[in-house]
Amino acid sequence: METIYNQREKMTDFISDNKQNFQDKLLSEAVNVASKINDILETGNIDLLKNAQKLSLYVVEQKEEQLVAFAQQEGVAWAEHALTLAFKLEWVQAIRRTLWHFLYQYDRINKQFNSREEFYALEKRINDRIDQFLNTFLISYSKYKDELIASQRDLVENLSVPIIPLSQSVAVLPLIGMIDLNRIQTIEEKVLMGISDLKIQTLIIDLSGIANMEMHVIDHFQKILTGISMMGSQAILTGLRADLVRTMIHSGISFEDKAEAKGTLQQTLKEYLEQNRL
Repeated sequence: METIYNQREKMTDFISDNKQNFQDKLLSEAVNVASKINDILETGNIDLLKNAQKLSLYVVEQKEEQLVAFAQQEGVAWAEHALTLAFKLEWVQAIRRTLWHFLYQYDRINKQFNSREEFYALEKRINDRIDQFLNTFLISYSKYKDELIASQRDLVENLSVPIIPLSQSVAVLPLIGMIDLNRIQTIEEKVLMGISDLKIQTLIIDLSGIANMEMHVIDHFQKILTGISMMGSQAILTGLRADLVRTMIHSGISFEDKAEAKGTLQQTLKEYLEQNRL
């Protein structure tokens, strides 16, 4: 397509008037992204070509406030829809090269040849703004991802410590899977907060579904039982497996003075239901 140029028009008008040329040049610069244009539009409702035009105009006009806000918006959108970060990096660099190509065309057609000093000043203005967009985008992208991971971690932690109320004063805590130092700390926080919030007088802790507990975890668990007692609640342990009991015996750790041990969770719940029928 032939380049359109009107005498004394601004650089921003030059880019707008040559929108199709700009897009064609951009797509030729970003080969990998070009084939994903429609996929990204369908996945995240992100129009890469339209946004590239917008970014270029913000850069040329030195609209820092709008550029930063746009970068933050883009960062959230790409993170929210899990779009490939490598595509964005390639796309922004393609925008940089395309914009410089049009700056050159504008000066050449306008017969406006800047001095070296003027060129370096222009180079700094243009590249600084593009770098600012890219940095702000990456910060926004990372922040959204970090917040998403944190919220997912909180959800997993809450699901991994399911305190189930049986009545106004009795609750069950079935523990399943591996218990490491991070998880035992979560259990401590959730148990003590649960006793306080739910006014639990008896907490039945079922250990039948857990994997092996390391010594430092067993020691921490003993402290949790102490905390339960200090809060005026009674702990009942069910499902103690032979290997766990053996580890406790040989290490000299005992829960006898801190919790009552019973057989299975099913037996304990049956006793509880029978007592409540009386």
